[in-house]
Amino acid sequence: MTTFFDCSDDDSLAEGTRYARAAIENGDLIVLPTDTVYGIGADAFSADAVARLLEAKGRGRQSPPPVLIPALTTLDALAETVPQEARDLAGAFWPGGLTIVLPAQPSLSWDLGETQGTVALRMPNNPIALALLRSTGPLAVSSANKTGMKAATTAQQAEEMLGDSIDAYLDGGEVGVDYAREGLTETSSTIVDATALVSGAGKLRILRHGVISDEQLREVVGDALEDESAGDTQTT
Repeated sequence: MTTFFDCSDDDSLAEGTRYARAAIENGDLIVLPTDTVYGIGADAFSADAVARLLEAKGRGRQSPPPVLIPALTTLDALAETVPQEARDLAGAFWPGGLTIVLPAQPSLSWDLGETQGTVALRMPNNPIALALLRSTGPLAVSSANKTGMKAATTAQQAEEMLGDSIDAYLDGGEVGVDYAREGLTETSSTIVDATALVSGAGKLRILRHGVISDEQLREVVGDALEDESAGDTQTT
């Protein structure tokens, strides 16, 4: 049975976090707020849970979910190599709306889909998400919507699309508001691929434009960012 938690105060947040952690440990799916959009969360180390996440969205293994983390220190635990430019970006924009694609630690026992040995990492700027992540550890999280539909910015919108495929909804109110106040119409995270920089084959490449602008990225990494960028990945 699906359970809905209003996380507007400390007591309800604590209750919702406890329930959501139990759901994650049981291999179930939850919906949680981030600073950009709502996301579907699953145990990143459970292949079955990740498969259920992709099924709930109507996506295949060719669209692996990113992984949300609770702290900058988690970066080195999940990524095999982190170039200085990626560290600089994380330091400048985490917690916040930037997802960084890096080579995954080969020793990790997870199956996120067809990742080609990479992992997309982000530390969200949302107190509910961070409280949950500190309790559960890293979560596979993809935007809370059916593929082809607009990502949810409220828990109610997520429930309308996903229904009882989700065990628990954590309601943190409308998200993406701060970015909208900045005049942004796109409230998903910006995705930057650092794998070519790691291998020496190229520069940082923007896979998707989002709430962090090209100009903001270039202020941090300068010429390490490619001039041309394109992509259509969907994430939180």
